[in-house]
Amino acid sequence: MTRSAEEYALVHALIADGCDTGRISRLTGVPRSTVRDWRLGLHARAERAPRDLRCQQHDYRLIPGAPYSYLLGLYLGDGCISPSRSTWRLRIVTDARYPRIIEGCASAMEDVMPGKRAYRLVRPTRCVEVSMYSNHWICFFPQHAPGRKHERSIRLVAWQDEVVQRETQAFIRGLIHSDGCRIVARDRGVRSVRYHFSNRSEDIKGLFCAALDRLQIHWTRPSDRQIAIYRKADVRRLDEFIGPKR
Repeated sequence: MTRSAEEYALVHALIADGCDTGRISRLTGVPRSTVRDWRLGLHARAERAPRDLRCQQHDYRLIPGAPYSYLLGLYLGDGCISPSRSTWRLRIVTDARYPRIIEGCASAMEDVMPGKRAYRLVRPTRCVEVSMYSNHWICFFPQHAPGRKHERSIRLVAWQDEVVQRETQAFIRGLIHSDGCRIVARDRGVRSVRYHFSNRSEDIKGLFCAALDRLQIHWTRPSDRQIAIYRKADVRRLDEFIGPKR
């Protein structure tokens, strides 16, 4: 059986992470004998795809809006795309304390790229990397470029902006699930709930604020990096589609 480039890339990524042959086989579904062969450096029979060319074959109107908008928010907050041999790897770093967010991230990836599988890799630092391999991630996330996000321009292209305008709630939820939090505080003995979003990129903070404006949710900026939502009515509005992290 000829294995795909994505499977080959994933196996080698797991080998580099120090996983043993049995665990790699269980995670990927690739037979142990094949994993052993690839570990020994034998050539994989996988098609090689260009790494640096964005194809023109996509009809972005067919992308499932809510999963994509949510995944875009996660990517802008805690995601990256990197080359992996003959394909691309989208990786979202999530907190191991929140299994629903982990599963929501994996589900969004699989909805956006039907027929492919998202993988979860638990790190010693109490985080879980959710990743998927595809030749088309750089088409779906044209914000990918060399350098850190906060050191370069981040703008949505026209088709992304259309998706986010249709699915604004999902976009905000993805940003909060990656770089935000819901805080329950006691202010002079009175319980108060607020949402915070923190990011170093002015452009990403701008996208977050524009999305809040679209839903007529009032926000403030208590510090250079932070956006806060304090008003009770606005917090209740966010609770309708976000709520506590789980």
